[in-house]
Amino acid sequence: MLPRAVVIAWVVAAGGCAPRSQAEPGVLLVEEKEQTASFIRNFNPLLEVGDVRWPATHAMYEPLFIYNALSGDYVPWLATGSAWSDDHRRLRVDLRPGVRWSDGARFTARDVVFTFELLSRFDALDLRGVWAFVSGVTAVDDHTVEIAFSRVFLPGYYYLAQQPIVPEHVWKDVADPVTWANPHPVATGPFTEITAFETQAYQVDRNPYYWQLPERPQVRAIRFLAFPSNDQAAFALVSGEVDWAGSFVPAIDRIFAARDREHHHYWFPPVDGGVLLYANTTRAPYDDVRVRKALSMAIDRALVVKVGMYDYTRPADATGLNDAHARFRDDAAVAAGDWVQHDVTRANALLDEAGLLRGPGGVRRLRDGSRWQVAINVPTGFSDWVRATQVIARGLREVGIDARMKAHDFNAWYEQVQEGEFALALGWAEPYPTPYGYYRAMMSTATVKPVGVAAPENWHRFGLARADELLGALEQTADPATEHRLTAELQRLFVASAPAIPLFPGPLWGAYNSTRFTGFPDADDPYAPLSPNLSPQALLVLTRLVPREPPP
Repeated sequence: MLPRAVVIAWVVAAGGCAPRSQAEPGVLLVEEKEQTASFIRNFNPLLEVGDVRWPATHAMYEPLFIYNALSGDYVPWLATGSAWSDDHRRLRVDLRPGVRWSDGARFTARDVVFTFELLSRFDALDLRGVWAFVSGVTAVDDHTVEIAFSRVFLPGYYYLAQQPIVPEHVWKDVADPVTWANPHPVATGPFTEITAFETQAYQVDRNPYYWQLPERPQVRAIRFLAFPSNDQAAFALVSGEVDWAGSFVPAIDRIFAARDREHHHYWFPPVDGGVLLYANTTRAPYDDVRVRKALSMAIDRALVVKVGMYDYTRPADATGLNDAHARFRDDAAVAAGDWVQHDVTRANALLDEAGLLRGPGGVRRLRDGSRWQVAINVPTGFSDWVRATQVIARGLREVGIDARMKAHDFNAWYEQVQEGEFALALGWAEPYPTPYGYYRAMMSTATVKPVGVAAPENWHRFGLARADELLGALEQTADPATEHRLTAELQRLFVASAPAIPLFPGPLWGAYNSTRFTGFPDADDPYAPLSPNLSPQALLVLTRLVPREPPP
């Protein structure tokens, strides 16, 4: 998301930032997706974001297939094709021949089997719960893998397809892959050779054994600079030093595109995962649906989108679905979700009904008699989210809640939301091919983790048995009509229970300067999302860019 992230392609010389006229030919530099003042040398692609460097899953370690949200297709990558058995309990995957690891070793089916067995042995690496539906992975031969399912689970294809694959001959000797930083990566991707690494900048050159060479990539290297905020990153884009950016930029048409209409372009389709206000349902009073709906009605979403997002997106409806899932949106669910409308009178009435009455000074009291004070957690560097949170906090104060914004370093914020150590927090929802993944993350009991245990999704820790039933039925159907009916029921369940509070669909931030590189996707050539924030979709772009001058 997220929404949620900033990645910038930048041109620099070996010693630091260089003027564009002195930039090294063919070098594209990328600013990490989380704002950070310094880099830690961590290229472990099996860990969740945080201190893991951007290239790990965007440019180094590749998946079997890449899901393209714009087309709805899976692009063959390390695999060339796949086929289900008649009972949908086995998936056969054909691997691409001729692929080598960056140390020259052959890529085979054993590497795929090893990767999935690693996820089985170390639960912390199984970020999407693959082994909840997989019973075994076997190598039929060097270029064929068969994945056995413990149950029919058609959405599992998405999780399997985009799993980064690691080399058995390197990782088999790693004692603890959960804590390993993988400082010298061996990977199949287009950029693997770390030629410089400092706390403020590093560079990764082309993989000499990349399977698409010599045609792709044409970019010689990517280089990264550390930015503590997206305001600083946006300034870099506007000042003309950036080739490719995934940052929020206020008034981008006026301050960036208008400077050079020929070369400066942006594209922000609202198809990323949504941005939500998460209320920790393990804590009172946020375990009360009336309270969650009242919080929602206290929020002026139109103002949030205007002030925080510069109207780059739209206020969310109560289903929380983004525009990529518009074909699934249920009109009845949208109509029933009036709790996303700004209505201070109704918000006050619901809070009164919940027994959270105003005390001295107009501040509401919790059920134990204490003042209702709450911090809304947000990452420091996300200036758009910071402004949005300030609007939200003001709305909550208007209904008698002593709310304030609390900004944290990205890593601290991320750890808190994952482990459920918060009351209210802004956060993203992961994008998925269908609403199944979104509603599983929002309402499945299988995704609920105890407080203190890191959860890749369902940060609000909410689950419903009825959601499990609907999700279970969706897992087994390949019929479009049945899929739409079940998805509509999930929307209505979400609207009735308000597990989390949708704010707006996340725009896929993407901007580029084509002065030095061409081949970027845009609305006229939507071969991939322009945003560099998406993993592994960034591979689709990195392998298509062409320098205007040939690399040395």
